[in-house]
Amino acid sequence: MSDALDLRARARLFRDLESRVFDLVVIGGGVTGAGVARDAALRDLSVALLEARDFASGTSSRSSKMIHGGLRYLAQGDTALVKEAASERQVLRRIAPHLTRISPFIVPAPTLASVAKLRAGLWMFEKLGGAPAEERHQIWDRRELAEREPLLRADDFHAAAVYPEFLTDDSRLTVANVRAAAGAGAVVLSYAPVVALSGDPAEAAICRSSLPGETLQARVRGRVIVNAAGPWVDGVRRMEEAGADQRLTLTKGVHVVVPRSRIPINHTVILRGADKRGLFAVPRGDRTYIGTTDTFYADPDEWPRITREDIAYLFQAAERGLKIAPLSFDDISSVWSGVRPLIGQAGKAPSEISRRDEVWTGPSGVVTIAGGKLSAYRAMAERIVDLVQERLGRKASKAATAETPLPGGDGDHRALMADPALIACSEVATRLVELYGSEAPTVARDGGDVAAEARHAVLCEGALRLEDYWVRRSMRAWFGADAGLSALAPAADAMAGLLDWDAARTRAEIDACRRIHHESLAALAA
Repeated sequence: MSDALDLRARARLFRDLESRVFDLVVIGGGVTGAGVARDAALRDLSVALLEARDFASGTSSRSSKMIHGGLRYLAQGDTALVKEAASERQVLRRIAPHLTRISPFIVPAPTLASVAKLRAGLWMFEKLGGAPAEERHQIWDRRELAEREPLLRADDFHAAAVYPEFLTDDSRLTVANVRAAAGAGAVVLSYAPVVALSGDPAEAAICRSSLPGETLQARVRGRVIVNAAGPWVDGVRRMEEAGADQRLTLTKGVHVVVPRSRIPINHTVILRGADKRGLFAVPRGDRTYIGTTDTFYADPDEWPRITREDIAYLFQAAERGLKIAPLSFDDISSVWSGVRPLIGQAGKAPSEISRRDEVWTGPSGVVTIAGGKLSAYRAMAERIVDLVQERLGRKASKAATAETPLPGGDGDHRALMADPALIACSEVATRLVELYGSEAPTVARDGGDVAAEARHAVLCEGALRLEDYWVRRSMRAWFGADAGLSALAPAADAMAGLLDWDAARTRAEIDACRRIHHESLAALAA
């Protein structure tokens, strides 16, 4: 396939990066950086994309897995943010239908006045986002609420507003953008942290391999450098200016996953935390996940520490809003945590800080973008590439990202289940279609099992470590029955043959994943 992403030829990639001068060098392979690289490459700019770890390994794989319009921001008066996020939902549905699954959200309302307020907010939300008639909200009274979502404590509410939002696989959405960027001509590289910037004005980013046993490095020259490093934005800014101030405020979000049998809800339900914040309980296959917390966090850790207090906060919200037996730590199948890179606003609580993005230009000309929402990543990228074209003195061109399908997003997805290869893999056909879209038959023809998925991850999705497959290409770490631990050995065996791992390296890759899982749950055993 033309947009297959195979990154095994590392030495050649480093040489290629060293040998050219790019129009644009993007630092950061999260969804924002990936979106910028895709947009720029589709506008015929020469692009290099550098990621310190795996693509989407930071915030872009730790979200609530939603492409939502941010209804709560309407209450804060941020109509521009709501309009952009709500409109972008429809764009993503068009270009990546397999990654935008509709899930009705239930928003309980305790009083008649709160029902009226919700109606007014949703009417404005739908108008701003151009929601089609069939996706307008409904109001369920207490009786209907009890029938359709019997687990909800309906007696506590006068009624509920129900409206459709979209669930996604955030990391796969990011990887799809990276693949699309590479397919349009960008040179992309993971496990290549930028360790320095050179020149004034800035003219190059120096990166070094972080893969075991590699000593590769490259000086990547670019006419414009964009810093889209997410929680690590301020660190890159200090490479440009040693005394640069702290612009970001980081907050931690924790999600907990339990068997669906413990919380057998039919829809996504909005819960309330002890601090009155809104949380989600989301059904996904045979799992249900609850999130998210929102607390200040000091450092941009790759795996932010999860505490017993984090889990207790989520469990208490679920038990308060749903008719379930008390939850215990033994019910947990997996957890994930991440940090949000928000623009600092002194004196505000974490959930009060704006999710808007901001753009700055440093003293050496590096363009930094920070903040923003997953839902609006494509529009953010479009604004950045408009700015890059201006800096390059290029005639402004229109972005093509709103109409060009992402990998897997083309074709008639309704007809996929009739493909003979998927019929033969009937037990996993739905999973394959949701993961791979139009590419699902290719994986099915290779066997449709863990090994086939792992091979596809290496040959087409840029995976270089077992963690890349386990966490970000397959989502098994979060939603597998055993947190995907049973998939580690067959996946590692399939990847070893493609990546030249010996037995010791294969075992080390498995052990690293098991360590991530156990350390994530370590606080619960304390």
